[in-house]
Amino acid sequence: MSRRRHSDSENEGSQPHKRRRTSEPIEIEDRLESLICRVGEKSTSSLESNLEGLAGVLEADLPNYKNKILRILCSVARLLPEKLTVYTTLVGLLNARNYNFGGEFVEAMIRQLKETLKNNLYNEAVYLVRFLSDLVNCHVIAAPSMVAMFENFISVTQEEDVPQVRSDWFVYMVLSCLPWVGKELYEKKDAEMDRLFSQIEGYLKGRVKAHAPMLQVWTAEKPHPQEEYLDCLWAQIQKLKKDRWQERHILRPYIAFDSVLCEALQHNLPPFTPPGHMPDAQYPMPRVVFRMFDYTDAPEGPVMPGSHSVERFVIEENLHCIIQTHWKERKTCAAQLLSYPGKNKIPLNYHIVEVIFGELFQLPTPPHIDVMYTTLLIELCKLQPGSLPQVLAQATEMLYMRLDTMNTSCIDRLINWFSHHLSNFQFRWSWDDWSDCLTVDPEKPKPKFVKEVLEKSMRLSYHQRMVDIVPATFAALIPAEPNFIYKYEDESASSLPGYPASITVGNAIKNRATNEEILAILKEVPNPNQEDDDDEGESFNPLKIDVFLQTLLHLAAKSFSHSFSALGKFHEILKALTERDEGKLHILKVVYEVWRNHPQMIAVLVDKMIRTQIVDCAAVANWLFSQDMAHEFTRLFVWEILHSTIRKMNKHVQKIQQELEEAKDKLEKQQHKRQKDSGDEEDMDKNSEDEEGQLEEQIERLQEKVESAQSEQKNLFLVIFQRFIMLLTEHLVRCETGSVEISTPWYKNCIERLQQVFLMHHVTIQQYMGTLENLLFTAELDPHILAVYQQFCALQL
Repeated sequence: MSRRRHSDSENEGSQPHKRRRTSEPIEIEDRLESLICRVGEKSTSSLESNLEGLAGVLEADLPNYKNKILRILCSVARLLPEKLTVYTTLVGLLNARNYNFGGEFVEAMIRQLKETLKNNLYNEAVYLVRFLSDLVNCHVIAAPSMVAMFENFISVTQEEDVPQVRSDWFVYMVLSCLPWVGKELYEKKDAEMDRLFSQIEGYLKGRVKAHAPMLQVWTAEKPHPQEEYLDCLWAQIQKLKKDRWQERHILRPYIAFDSVLCEALQHNLPPFTPPGHMPDAQYPMPRVVFRMFDYTDAPEGPVMPGSHSVERFVIEENLHCIIQTHWKERKTCAAQLLSYPGKNKIPLNYHIVEVIFGELFQLPTPPHIDVMYTTLLIELCKLQPGSLPQVLAQATEMLYMRLDTMNTSCIDRLINWFSHHLSNFQFRWSWDDWSDCLTVDPEKPKPKFVKEVLEKSMRLSYHQRMVDIVPATFAALIPAEPNFIYKYEDESASSLPGYPASITVGNAIKNRATNEEILAILKEVPNPNQEDDDDEGESFNPLKIDVFLQTLLHLAAKSFSHSFSALGKFHEILKALTERDEGKLHILKVVYEVWRNHPQMIAVLVDKMIRTQIVDCAAVANWLFSQDMAHEFTRLFVWEILHSTIRKMNKHVQKIQQELEEAKDKLEKQQHKRQKDSGDEEDMDKNSEDEEGQLEEQIERLQEKVESAQSEQKNLFLVIFQRFIMLLTEHLVRCETGSVEISTPWYKNCIERLQQVFLMHHVTIQQYMGTLENLLFTAELDPHILAVYQQFCALQL
């Protein structure tokens, strides 16, 4: 389905008259698409009259445009789930007028469902099944056949040797349809539905939920329990059943047409067997339901539904659907959220803010890029300046108050969102309200949060602005001025061993000396690691790197561009200085020393050095976990560098794998072509044989490169996890011998960073599970550390 906007005047008059006839069907098809997509939006007429009128138009166009209409209706069922009941009513009206069309639509939907499941499009499959279930309410599908389909879905829970996430998803799909169709199915098939419910209950009681702690935004259960998504939905459905399936929030336009729809003939769904489990299937990950507000937080206006009322599920589901549909267009998305049907019956602003933060904090990763949520909240504040900013401020205050128990990954996202948000509102905030962070240990979450927010805000502004916006009492949390620290700056440093060489190197760079000349100067730099009578050149000389890189970066300190240019120009020298692993570690150490007050510069320079292969990914990991960086270990920029490094490694492997697949495809086509043309001339055969030979050589080379890259990738993860285990084990032993409390702010941060690495790179890490289990995460490991690995394994059970 096209999402483009239609402009009637765009090409008017530009086409000659003789072309009009051929474009008429296209114009009509575009008009049909526009009419169908826009039904249910703001209009002067009632929704019922619009639906009736549209059904009449479509019925008249069925003889000529049936396939197009079928295609559009199947697409909106999949892509516009927030208008589900509007479209089921439309299909119901068309079925009442044209029984054959109704049958063809049901068949097309089943075909589309099979296709989405085959392509791992599980969210879209949920919307399609929900659409089919609501067609029972519109008298298009017979209730017994819908129950039979649900029974087939639940039978998946009886399968053996399949991951739990597969069974979870089929159970979720059935439960999530019941707010719409439960009442109708229970009235027609109560015995079968009771049997279905007891099967679901039995399955849910036996589920493994070891993964849940890893996915919780907060470790505390107060003020809101952190419920696993299936447990929460099951409680909501149980309450709905107890309330005799009475819910007051789903828009049901088909009720107005009951007299017409109940006369229609119904269709039976064809028997549907869920496709079997495939090893490469990517099922949706389990989730923990995010809760931030309850009825006490929205004192004025309508009452917020309770966390176990099905209305809460329906509202949140619809808001998620709106974001999913419109996330690329922030203005449209904000407008659609604020014009949510039934908004007068609920505290809509609270629901919207909770849903947006729920997505932003979703673990392992948010559904969309982080910056989308920032721009969406800014847009919402602009559209509702009188009410939404207050709710957002209240939410921010709540998040700040709960920082002590908040997951470290979520705190990172909160820092990024809040600093970006402030930059759009002149950095105005009531900082005095957060003065409690000044009287606690600076390593605790609150002072660290404020410090990181100011550091990120400074990246979006400048240092003096940060000094001006916060009260003087916050001085200790204001980041240092991001200046270059050059140890050979003036004559007071003349006693340093590298001082004379730094003057010579600086002059050589200014006078555009060749690389050879600079290397000759560096050769004369004394080696602090070597005795006078040692054999020259055997041991590593850190002073060479220190003198050259300090001087080079000092001359290029004016901007990112100057620094990049300097690294590019003297790439050859830097490669020569970093032949050994000690050289790679020392070069990173020097970058940190000179730019320690400018974390952003450190991050971009390290990134550039990886790209230009001056340092490798394993060296960066070793440096970040080294004793030199221990005092910065809990800083956000350290983890941004680590995750960026892992992503680079992963992209490198993917790129070579893609090249290998393309070369194999090319060879296959070549061989196929040769077999086809085997009767042609001999010299053509010889040419194609030569080409094949070259391709085979290329494939061999690429296979070696892939193996080498994967080995490097595996080594990177081994280095990272080994370092985590060493640090955590040392801490646990220290606490045990000194009878000290284990759970310090540092420990919480470290263990949650380990979780973060697992979650953010779970797809890649799964390839190396066997190695990790054999070498690192063995049964002898401390249970505190092993628990993280076991939670990760449980995610894909």
